[in-house]
Amino acid sequence: MTAGGLQQLQEELKHLKTIERHAVIKAIAEAREHGDLSENAEYHAARERQGFIEGRIKELEDKVARAEVIDISKLSGIDIKFGATVTLVEDETDERVTYQIVGVDEADVKKGLLSISSPLARALIGKSIGDTCDITTPGKGHKSYEIIEVSYH
Repeated sequence: MTAGGLQQLQEELKHLKTIERHAVIKAIAEAREHGDLSENAEYHAARERQGFIEGRIKELEDKVARAEVIDISKLSGIDIKFGATVTLVEDETDERVTYQIVGVDEADVKKGLLSISSPLARALIGKSIGDTCDITTPGKGHKSYEIIEVSYH
């Protein structure tokens, strides 16, 4: 993953541990004060939320511990690889799109962050400027793109 992706995971982990965990403990304590726990919807919802938070904390701790951070500023070249920012032109519509190829946990297509495991990223890896890339996706069907720019920043 990129350094930015690792930072996002660390920030989410910190937020869950320092804010969300304490809020759910407080909610459970308040729900207990209402009496009979067997029919207390607030208590059950808070316990369910606590389970989700604790599970997410464990997941994030594992991902942070195993993260391999790739310094994109040290990458260069004309071939597309992890970390590349790629500008493409869709052949049929001439629409330009720019994506950075990032790790699975930091992907957000709306922000131009394309998961390395996505069909488009897999098709782009190893290609360079001037190459075309044909993919078939479940949502958009068959698309053909020309690679017009590759950079690492």
